[in-house]
Amino acid sequence: MKKNKSMIIVFLTPAILSYIIIFLYPSIRTAIMSFYHVENITDSISKWKFVGYDNYLFLKNSSLFIQSMKNLVNIWFWGGIIVFVLAITFAVILTSGVKGKSFYRAIIYLPNVVSAVAMGTMWMQYVYSSRYGLLKNVFETIGMKKAASIQWTSPDMIFISLLIAYCFGMVGYYMLIFMAAIERIPQDFYEAATLAGANGFQKFRHITLPLLKDVFRTNIVLWTITSVAFFIWSQVFSPLNPEPGTVAPMVYMYQMVFGNNMVVTDRNVGAGAAVGIVLTLIVVIMFVVTSKLFKEEKYEY
Repeated sequence: MKKNKSMIIVFLTPAILSYIIIFLYPSIRTAIMSFYHVENITDSISKWKFVGYDNYLFLKNSSLFIQSMKNLVNIWFWGGIIVFVLAITFAVILTSGVKGKSFYRAIIYLPNVVSAVAMGTMWMQYVYSSRYGLLKNVFETIGMKKAASIQWTSPDMIFISLLIAYCFGMVGYYMLIFMAAIERIPQDFYEAATLAGANGFQKFRHITLPLLKDVFRTNIVLWTITSVAFFIWSQVFSPLNPEPGTVAPMVYMYQMVFGNNMVVTDRNVGAGAAVGIVLTLIVVIMFVVTSKLFKEEKYEY
C-alpha cells in the first residue's frame, strides 16, 4: 500500500507542479494585476501602483472595449446559430446512410486543418476582393450587378464578412462532434419510430434532439471559449488599424498590454489583465447557465 502511495505521488507531482506553474500562478497573478496600474508586463511587483477598481471602471467607460464586447456577443450569438444549424444539418445528413460519407465529412472538416491565417487571407484576397473576388465574379455571372458591387471589406460590411468566413471555418469541427453523438444512438430507436409511422422530421425532433442534449451543452461551452478567444481572424481582417467592427476583447487586451498607438494610446497592462478576468468570468457564467438549462441526464442504450 505504501509503495502504491509513493508511486501515486511520483506520477502526480509533475502534473501538479505543471498546473501550478503554467496555469494557477499566472491566473492568480493576472487577477491581482487587474487592481494595479502596470506600465510594462515585465515590471516587477514593486513598480505596480494600486488603483483598486479603476481598471474595471476604465473598461466600462471605454467605447472601444464596449464595442469589442458587442462584437463578441454578436459572434457568439449569430455565429453560434449559423455554425450549430449547419453542423447538425450536415451531421444528420451524413449519418443517414448517404453514399460517400467519408469524402463529404473530410471536405467539410478540411477548413479546420488549414491555418486560420491562411484561411483568413484566402477570404480577404480571393473571395471578398472587389477586383477579382469569387463573390464578385459569381454575382456578375448570374447578372446580379448590384450584389457584385458590394464592398465586402468596407467598414459597414467588414463584421458580416468576418463572421461568414469564421463560421465557414468552424462548421466542420462541431459537425464531427454531432456526428459522433448521433452514431451512438441505437438504430433500434429509429426503426421502431419508422414502424410507428414517424417521418424523418419527427424522428429528428423526438429522438435525435433529446438524446443530443448533453452534446449541445458541451458544444455551447466550447463555442463560448472559442468566441472569447477570438483573435487571429480579427487581426487578419484588419492587421494595421483594426476597424471597430473587427475588434474583439482579446484584440483590445493585446493592445492594452503591448500597445498600439492606432488603437490604444494609453498602455496599461493592469487594464489588459482586467479584460482577461472579465472574459474568464463570461466563460464561467456561461458554463453555469448551460449546466442549469441542459441538466445532465443519464441515458442507457
